[in-house]
Amino acid sequence: MKTIFVVMIAVYLTHATTTQTKTAQPNPGDADRLGLTCAQILQKSSQDWMAYFNDKKGLTAVNEATSVLPPIASYGKCYDARTNHLAATLGKSGKGPLMGARGNFGDFQKALDDFMAKALAAANKQPGTVQAAYAGLYEKQFRYEFYQKYTQKNSTARPLTPEEAEEFSKAKNRFGELLGLLPEDQAHLVHAAFSEIFVSGAVNDVTKLEVYRYAIFLLESPKDNPFSPPPF
Repeated sequence: MKTIFVVMIAVYLTHATTTQTKTAQPNPGDADRLGLTCAQILQKSSQDWMAYFNDKKGLTAVNEATSVLPPIASYGKCYDARTNHLAATLGKSGKGPLMGARGNFGDFQKALDDFMAKALAAANKQPGTVQAAYAGLYEKQFRYEFYQKYTQKNSTARPLTPEEAEEFSKAKNRFGELLGLLPEDQAHLVHAAFSEIFVSGAVNDVTKLEVYRYAIFLLESPKDNPFSPPPF
């Protein structure tokens, strides 16, 4: 009996050790997070994360496939995970957006996606390029902000500050300038897609300014001085 008991303990310990080893193995999909949690990554700006990524990887030469696209992708996955968690938490608490608000945002998101595709094509920023990857990353700000406002006691949209109002005016002018650089048929398509973003009428002035910044980012040349810094 003692022999059987010892054998059973040995089998149990072997199974437990194997289970712990399997649990401790890193997820291959997390390799580009360099051992950091998403919370730690999102404490950095997207540009700081890219610099950190390249430093830890020992990458000194700029190469889209190894030094740019992977950190953009890992940052984007973490950004989506945070937004999804926030949306789920709000849903469970009953404090999240109602069906009508979600529907309005869905229309806004669909129009924004359509505009992004047309603007990138007009600016000759092809899918799979760094510019297109950044466009997809920075578009994520709108979904996160949509849910984030429901965590605030007062979710009413604030007015623009005097500085933002001045920037808004400049942004409209800059957007018009960039449209003017496009062939007439493309300019018409891009402007029509841009106008669709605001059709629902549920877009406040702060978000409109952010949309204009984003639109300018999509259309301006990488050689231009950026109109505004990255949103995150």
